[in-house]
Amino acid sequence: MVTITISGSPGSGKTTAAKLLAEKLKLKYVYSGDIFREQAKKHKMTLEEFGRYCEKHKEIDQQLDDYQLQILTKGNVIVEGRISGWIAYRNSIPAVKVLIDTDIDTRASRIVKRENGDVNKRKKEMVAREKSEATRYKKYYDIDIKDRSIYDVVIDSGDKTSEEIVSIIVKKLG
Repeated sequence: MVTITISGSPGSGKTTAAKLLAEKLKLKYVYSGDIFREQAKKHKMTLEEFGRYCEKHKEIDQQLDDYQLQILTKGNVIVEGRISGWIAYRNSIPAVKVLIDTDIDTRASRIVKRENGDVNKRKKEMVAREKSEATRYKKYYDIDIKDRSIYDVVIDSGDKTSEEIVSIIVKKLG
């Protein structure tokens, strides 16, 4: 049984890598960000607004995190989520925990390339979103999102293709 968590900041390349990895390994892929985005739409809010809303409504994060836990417990899956690695770690679920990240300029450029917009505006949105997430994870779970010590693999995606990232993960899996 293979269970993999993939975490990282917006624009780090984690989604593309996770999808490629799932295809390569023939594993189910679950992206918690989709669920969060759906919730934001239901509440008729932007991601930034919804993040701030979640700072006062723990139950939203709790539902998403409980869902991730349920999926991780079953195994044979790749779960992509900002704290999916932490969920596996805190619940002693055997999983290869991967963190993919790079600098904010690269991430903002990737998001603009994918979704259009202005790089500086995207950077401000990212900083606000990441601050909100860091606040919630610390407050709700006492998780320091900047703590990389729980990860089995930490990849700087700034100078790597998605295929190279997948190769690094596959190599770690043995």
